[in-house]
Amino acid sequence: MDEEYDVIVLGTGLTECILSGIMSVNGKKVLHMDRNPYYGGESSSITPLEELYKRFNLPDSPPESMGRGRDWNVDLIPKFLMANGQSYMREFIGTRSKLNYVSFFMTSGQLVKMLLYTEVTRYLDFKVVEGSFVYKGGKIYKVPSTETEALASNLMGMFEKRRFRKFLVFVANFDENDPKTFEGVDPKTTTMKDVYKKFDLGQDVIDFTGHALALYRTDDYLDVPCLETINRIKLYSESLARYGKSPYLYPLYGLGELPQGFARLSAIYGGTYMLNKPVDEIVMEDGHVVGVKSEGEVARCKQLICDPSYIQDRVRKAGQVIRVICILSHPIKNTNDANSCQIIIPQNQVNRKSDIYVCMISYAHNVAAQGKYIAIVSTTVETSEPETEIEPALELLEPIDQKFVAISDLYEPTDDGTESQIFASRAYDATTHFETTCNDIKDIYKRMTGSDFDFENMKRKQNDVFGEDEQ
Repeated sequence: MDEEYDVIVLGTGLTECILSGIMSVNGKKVLHMDRNPYYGGESSSITPLEELYKRFNLPDSPPESMGRGRDWNVDLIPKFLMANGQSYMREFIGTRSKLNYVSFFMTSGQLVKMLLYTEVTRYLDFKVVEGSFVYKGGKIYKVPSTETEALASNLMGMFEKRRFRKFLVFVANFDENDPKTFEGVDPKTTTMKDVYKKFDLGQDVIDFTGHALALYRTDDYLDVPCLETINRIKLYSESLARYGKSPYLYPLYGLGELPQGFARLSAIYGGTYMLNKPVDEIVMEDGHVVGVKSEGEVARCKQLICDPSYIQDRVRKAGQVIRVICILSHPIKNTNDANSCQIIIPQNQVNRKSDIYVCMISYAHNVAAQGKYIAIVSTTVETSEPETEIEPALELLEPIDQKFVAISDLYEPTDDGTESQIFASRAYDATTHFETTCNDIKDIYKRMTGSDFDFENMKRKQNDVFGEDEQ
């Protein structure tokens, strides 16, 4: 360990593993350490089921009705991948012989691009999530994202359907490079609130459009120019139209496979990994990081990447998230017996400031015993009684065989790291997709290198190694 590295990475969460892989591909000498004996950190998958019971300090062992403990891989932090509506997803699916696999990723999602361009898809199988739903008035409805679905949906009345259909036609035809498609909307100045007003859409329609189609966590987007929102809705609709049941993906055997996939990428390019390695001290000189001390040895470095738990004095608490893992013996009602789905409860439907999320996967994804389902509810904590806040979601899941409740602090770095060269990741938020995590990855990359992350550049580097024929 007594060597000098360009970058040392502490923690094997998804953010840290992706950055480790990217830096290795870029020719950096990387040392990656974790105090835990397993990959994933906060975003790990727990197996066998007995370990989950121990982690949450439950006094009893899993009952026999839960099946074999080793059949379970339970994500602590649930996320879906969003695939790409056009060429990216075709390429993504084409990299594997098993076509139907997914991790709640949305199809033009940034993480799918990273998986494609770094070739980490070589190590993973994915399955498409079977449905996306939205909550209204105590019930759940399939998210309508096409003209046909809009007209057939029970989510809206007859006149509202027609108005929403016109809105979807506008979005489908919209081309930011063709002013003829703007229909009086200036994408750089017209707010999304004014676009909704133009089509006379009601509050319920605005709720599911902004939160279940565009995937915003709050309503702040209403007062900014509409271009990004239109592109988000367009992406969702195109992805769904191409891939059927939903635009989301989920990896077989759980999200814990993702950090390991990027860890393999780093190792291929010379990265060194050490699990179960305690970190005694982050060594500083003149305000800059120069190394990490572990068990009497010092590995020197020029830059350090880490999750917030390694540098408590350089992060601040920015809130809390409650997550409840629920084991079920049945699919969620009113989801057409889907083996996997996402449900979004928009903030306005339950008088909150932030949405409530439900993601459900099952034995079909090799994460649970036969006939069992895992539904995970999450939201940003807003009161002193967080479990009461998620009751609307839990009511959708009844009956629940077993619950595991976790309330986690959200941490963010206190500075940008450019002076100390210590770059801390942000804690994982309550959303059921990876877009905010990928934004954090790109932000850290830019602060470390001074340049934007270039997907195409990553692909060129892969071509240098694997050749064009394997793309």
